[in-house]
Amino acid sequence: MREVFATFLRLGMTSFGGPVAHLAYFRRAFVEQRGWLDEATFTRIVAFCSVLPGPTSSQVGMLVGLTRGGPLGAFVAWLGFTTPSAVGMILVAAALTGAEHRATPPWFSGLLDGLFAAAAAVVAQAVFGLGRSLCTDLPTKAIGVGAMAVALALRPFPGLQWVPIALGALVGAAALHAPALRADALPIRVPRWAAITAGCIFALLVAVTLLPKTPVVAFLATLVRAGALVFGGGHVVLPLLQSMVRDGLIDARDFFAGYGAVQAMPGPINTFASFLGYANGSPLHGLVGALVATVLIFAPSFALVFALAPVWNRVAGAPRAAGAVRGANASVVGLLGAVLYDPVLISLGGAWPRIAIALAAFVAIGAFRVAPWIVVVAAAVVGALIGA
Repeated sequence: MREVFATFLRLGMTSFGGPVAHLAYFRRAFVEQRGWLDEATFTRIVAFCSVLPGPTSSQVGMLVGLTRGGPLGAFVAWLGFTTPSAVGMILVAAALTGAEHRATPPWFSGLLDGLFAAAAAVVAQAVFGLGRSLCTDLPTKAIGVGAMAVALALRPFPGLQWVPIALGALVGAAALHAPALRADALPIRVPRWAAITAGCIFALLVAVTLLPKTPVVAFLATLVRAGALVFGGGHVVLPLLQSMVRDGLIDARDFFAGYGAVQAMPGPINTFASFLGYANGSPLHGLVGALVATVLIFAPSFALVFALAPVWNRVAGAPRAAGAVRGANASVVGLLGAVLYDPVLISLGGAWPRIAIALAAFVAIGAFRVAPWIVVVAAAVVGALIGA
């Protein structure tokens, strides 16, 4: 257990770059360096997690911990990989909320503007990058554009961000000719009772979204939807979490400042929820809110892993299942495009310092391949200098 925790803690402190980069770090650590898994076994785990909603790299890490140390190994793997960035985001939220309760110097407002501008550049890069990889032909591009139109039409209804994803999956299952997914057996065995229990936990979590809406329920429901409906994790979680702004739980500038800050953190981007848990305006905030948010955004997808592992071999080879995944992924690109338009580009408005920083950050990431965390730090510094 100490070995598993120490290994994942080290990865949580050094793995920059998002889910795809995390998987590269994982392969090097677990296949090449430590020999915990062979290449084929690691590939099977990645294939299984890639077709499930939730943060792919965190799911892969949990299953690697499971193969190494059983259920407790799965938990300490998640804990080690998640803790560094979660603690970092809680400290950012504490600094932000503390500054709001006292007179802030001009540079602090400029720093927030710099983080917001960096977030705008990261979102734009995510839209273009995911569009190239997930919308590869005319049908998937059409699904992406349609999902963007539906998402923009549903802006007055914050609880319905899942509709474009569901529609994309349905259209994909019906219309997309997709090759069969890998049907290789997983290197784990989940007992039937454990799979049923995990399925019930997932259903109970989703039931939270059906409760009468209060500030606390809106906060919890947003986290559950983000954890249960988004494929791939990373930037694609942004559209669902952004409903907290429309629900009045957090200011838009603070939201995107936190999203910019998480780009400078190693480990899973889903720890943005730690920031929101601490900084949101519902009665459930502060350290307790951060802890609840950190657990809740991961819990639905982790429950799905155990619930669906036993039936993976039966459904993985179905072409319609692969088509549904392709359709859902394409619709996520449309969702991100909707967020890029509103509120990101709209909020930039005519503020020339934000626009200039956002454009410079976009060019630095896209054209010069500068690491996003470096761009975020630089944007924050430039914003603070302009504000001062």
